Amino acid sequence: MSDTVITGNQAQSFREQVGYFVQNPMFEKIIIALIVINAITLGLETVPSLVAGYGALFMAIDHAILSIFIAEIALRLFYDFKGFWRDPWRIFDFVVVGIALVPASGSLSVLRALRILRVLRLVSTIPSLRRVVSGLLSALPGMGSIVFLLVLIFYVFAVICTKLFAAAFPQWFGSIGASAFTLFQVMTLESWSMGVARPVMAEFPYAWAIFIPFIIVTAFTVLNLFIGVIVNAMQTEQEQEAKAEREIMKAQSQLILDEVKELRAELKQLKR
Repeated sequence: MSDTVITGNQAQSFREQVGYFVQNPMFEKIIIALIVINAITLGLETVPSLVAGYGALFMAIDHAILSIFIAEIALRLFYDFKGFWRDPWRIFDFVVVGIALVPASGSLSVLRALRILRVLRLVSTIPSLRRVVSGLLSALPGMGSIVFLLVLIFYVFAVICTKLFAAAFPQWFGSIGASAFTLFQVMTLESWSMGVARPVMAEFPYAWAIFIPFIIVTAFTVLNLFIGVIVNAMQTEQEQEAKAEREIMKAQSQLILDEVKELRAELKQLKR
């Protein structure tokens, strides 16, 4: 029985040591450095002349770094198995690393290109990047409403442009799909004047009455709503994080105050 208890205590002690290791800031910095090195080597693999001379070295570095990533995830699973699966960022790391373990041969050879996804582990490793992504994700519901409004605007203008300009400019407005794509180019302001608007206005002088309102509504109004929603979501995310930090500090301060009160009570008892 005592042997079992000792073994259990040893296992618990080893788990605590693993937890101290994986949560050490230096360990996190090493992982970040390896992610950057891996990204650089994967980029160098796209240069044929370098692959011809150093392909074996690049492959060895890639396998070594992948082995370290696998070991890291295994240690984190060992330290806190349930907590690992409750953390979306850890699940993201698991999926990104797991993709590299799928055999990349035959029809699955495209998965070799997905190795670059390991660079995205920087998002889960660097707190500031996590805050940005969390803000973007929290902005998705509000952005969904704006996207729906944008789709309605595109549909209305695409129908109008198709009915008016399809006969003269079938390559741009021959169908609703073609009109929507052309209007997307106009919305991005990419060669919209000389490339689309002026040729159309040469045949239909009143076409400005369609393009200008469309640009004002989409490029100058709706797209700015996206920015407003994202900024508001990130500000809310920062406020929530600051509030959580204040609550932690408050709880720690209260704990210290309670300990001080207990010490005073003990001192009073000793004086008596």
